[in-house]
Amino acid sequence: MSGSAIGSTAARVTERALTTPAGRVTALARAEVTLFLRSKGMILSAVFLPLVLPFSLRASIPEADLKDEGLSLGLLLIPGAVGFSLLFAVYLALIGVFVGRREELVLKRLRTGELRDHEIMAGAALPAVVTSLVQCVLLAVGCSVLLDVAAPKAPLLAVLGVLLGLLMSAALAALTAGFTRTVESAQVTGLPFVMITMMGSGVAVPREFLPDRLASVCELLPFSPVITLVRGGWSGGLSTYEALGAVLTAVAWTAPAVFAVQRWFRWEPRR
Repeated sequence: MSGSAIGSTAARVTERALTTPAGRVTALARAEVTLFLRSKGMILSAVFLPLVLPFSLRASIPEADLKDEGLSLGLLLIPGAVGFSLLFAVYLALIGVFVGRREELVLKRLRTGELRDHEIMAGAALPAVVTSLVQCVLLAVGCSVLLDVAAPKAPLLAVLGVLLGLLMSAALAALTAGFTRTVESAQVTGLPFVMITMMGSGVAVPREFLPDRLASVCELLPFSPVITLVRGGWSGGLSTYEALGAVLTAVAWTAPAVFAVQRWFRWEPRR
C-alpha cells in the first residue's frame, strides 16, 4: 500500500468523522478494513493461519498422553485455537498495522482531526479484534463438532477469557509497535513473544507436560490466564479461586500495557 493511498484514506476518514466517538471509530475501522482487504499477506497470516494451525496439534501430541494428564483432545485444541487466533489475527497483525500507519504519517494526520488518541487506536484495532472474535467462535464450534466435545460447562469463563485476551493482545501489539522501526521488522519483534506464548502458555503444548517448576513460572505469562479461563469454561473444572487468580493475572498484564501505550506510544515515524 503506497503512502499516498493510505494518506488519502486517512484524510477521507477525518473528513467524514462523525460527532460521536462510536461514529468516528466506526469510520476509521471501515477504512482499515479496506486497507486490510488489499493486503494478501495480511489476509493469509491473520485469517487463514489461525484456522489451520490448531489442527496441526492433533497429530503432534498422542491422545494417550493427554488422558494421562486428565485432558482430552478437545480441551487441547479449543484453547489452542483461541490462542493462535489472538497471536496471529490480533497481536502480530496489529503490530504491522500500527507501525505501517505511523511510518506513513497516517497516525500523525489523524491526530490533527476530530479523532482522539484512544479512538484512533480503537478504530485501527477493531477489524483485527472482530476477525479474531469470529475465528474463535468458528474454531470452537468446529472443534466441538469434529471432536464431539460437549458444550462449555461454564461459558461465562470462556467468554471472559476471550475478551481479556483480545484486549491484552491489542495492548501488547501497540506496546511492541512502539519499539518496532519498520513494517518489515514487525514480524521479527513480535516473534519472541509468540514463540514463548506458544510453548509456555498452553497454546501449543499443555503446561501439564512441562516440569513442575517451569510450569509454575509459565502460569504467570500473559496468555496463560486466557488459556486457563477458556479451558476451564469448557471443562467446568476451574474453582472460583483459580478463576479469580487467572483474571487478576490477566489484568495485571493488561493494565500496565495500556498505561505504557498511553504514556510512550510513538505517533510519529522513528528516524
